[in-house]
Formats: sequence, structure tokens, C-alpha cells
Amino acid sequence: MTSQPLVMEASLAKLPWEDRPEDCADVVWRYSGNPVIPRNPIPCAQGIYNSAAVPFGDGFAGVMRVEHKDSMPRLHAAHSKDGFHWDVQEEKIHLTGADPDIAEPAYTYDPRVCPIEENGETVYYVTWCTNYHGPTIGVARTRDFIAFEQLENAFLPFNRNGVLFPRRMNGKYMMLSRPSDNGHTPFGDIYLSESPDMVHWGRHRFVMGAGGQWWQGTKIGAGPVPIETREGWLLLYHGVCNTCNGFVYSMGAALLETDNPARVLYRTNKYLLFPTEPYETTGFVPNVCFPCAALCDGPTGRLAIYYGAADTCTSLCFAYVDAIVDFMKANSTVF
Repeated sequence: MTSQPLVMEASLAKLPWEDRPEDCADVVWRYSGNPVIPRNPIPCAQGIYNSAAVPFGDGFAGVMRVEHKDSMPRLHAAHSKDGFHWDVQEEKIHLTGADPDIAEPAYTYDPRVCPIEENGETVYYVTWCTNYHGPTIGVARTRDFIAFEQLENAFLPFNRNGVLFPRRMNGKYMMLSRPSDNGHTPFGDIYLSESPDMVHWGRHRFVMGAGGQWWQGTKIGAGPVPIETREGWLLLYHGVCNTCNGFVYSMGAALLETDNPARVLYRTNKYLLFPTEPYETTGFVPNVCFPCAALCDGPTGRLAIYYGAADTCTSLCFAYVDAIVDFMKANSTVF
């Protein structure tokens, strides 16, 4: 009898993938062709990073954070046939249908895209940091990555890193976020909120906080959409430490209980990815590895993770889900 795969995700035959180098013993390894999206592939861009990607059609679709040459971030749609080569639209996404009070925000950044099945079809929900008298979580939905309907903002200012779960639990949508301040936020913990309708959010619960190890001692924030496994929800997140030269962003992982994702089962006390490569240590904001999207092939547990590098470009790394879970169990701290 063969054991069931750990990951409860569909097969993704076109997953972008590169085998681990023979001389690499790390749980997570980088793509040899990084960055996959350079800083300015379209005329308006001074950087493209901290962006989202999902399987779509016969390839992939994305919502990209494009930093324009007025230094303001805006969301752009993108498509790829193989997950490595991306065609980023030159026009920003035009959100429709919003209440005039929240329409046309001054900035939009760090998007995540979460597919959720509703009434027999897949709806792609986009969450991002939006502007409403300070940063908070904007929400929109699309079915085709052409038309984007803006919904109500999820929370009061100030908040960042809004990340939805890919299915409802007990009939409720679930979202992780990091309450913050109006600046660069020298603090931050992750909370869970729920909603019956993607408009009214409440029952806020603490999930996990910064601290413990230096690499995640200042603040933390949810990364890609959580991946459901037979042992719980795999959450990749960024951990931040403060140095004499500014913040340093690394990647960690946690396993959340399936039916109660406010409860942490395991959490890495060692980082999985730390900025060491030139495209991670040098850029608009040096020393940043910021995971925002993950593609997973369920049967094999292979994982392709997109991350922003130095707030300048988009890079890609790889892992196996079971290896990350094993690493967490061997190197775990919950606090």
C-alpha cells in the first residue's frame, strides 16, 4: 500500500522547477537564473517585486507590485506560460465597483492572490496593502485577470500582509494580517480574522508573535497563501530583525492547525532563506527576501516560491513541503 501524499493540493504538471544542486544541503534552494523578473522590464517600472502568482488556464497569472518612476507602487496583471518568463502588462489594474470613498487608492502594494471555489467556479481574490488614511488591507476579485472588482477594505488602518486561506472553514472566510502603525513598523505580530461575506471581518485571534530568535525578533508577516497538508496549514512567512544598517528580511515557516489555524503546531527557529546573493543584498532596500507566492504540485510536494529581492526584483526558490515540515519538527519554537 502506498502512503497518501502529504500535500492536499492538485497536480501541477507545469510547475516551474529546478532540482537542488548537488553541493547544496539547504532545505530551500535558489533558481540559478534569478531574478526571474528584473527591476524594469516595462517602461514605467523602477522595480517589480513582492508579487503574487497562481496557476491559471494553460499557464500562470499574476498580480505584480510595480514601483513606478514616481516611486509609487501600483498593481499590474501579468501572465506566464512556464512560471519563469513573465509578460507584465504596461497598464496598471483598474479596479471597478468600489465605494467612492475607497476607490482609486494612492498606492497599492504587496499583493497576494488566493483562488477560492464558489458555486462551482474559481474566484481569484486579491488582497494588498492599500491606502485609506494610512495602510490597510484592500480586497478585490477577478475571474479572468482582466476585470477586477474592488470590495470593501477588510480592516481599519493600520494593517499590512493580508493573506487569505484558500477555502472557507465552518462557512467563514479566513485571513491572516499584521496590525501595524503608519510608518515602517518596528514591531508586528500575526493575527487571524474571519468573515461570513468577505466584507465584515471579526473574531480576531492572535496567531504568533515576533521574538525568540534574532532573525525574526522585530516583526513577522504572513507570506504566500497557506498550503493545506495532512498535518496542518503550511505558512511561509517573513521574519525581520533590526540592525545598525536597517531591517533584514528572511523567510521562515510555521504549521497551523487545520481546523483552528490560530493555533501554531510548529514554527521554525532557524530561517529557511536569508539574503546573501547580490540581488538580495543590493537594491532599493538592501537585505530583503520577501516571500509572496508559492506554487505547489500536490502529488510530489514540490514547491516553487516567488519572493521579492531587495525591494527591486522578483526571484524564485524551490523546496519540498515534506522537507520543510521535517525541518520544522526538528527546529521548532512556539512563542
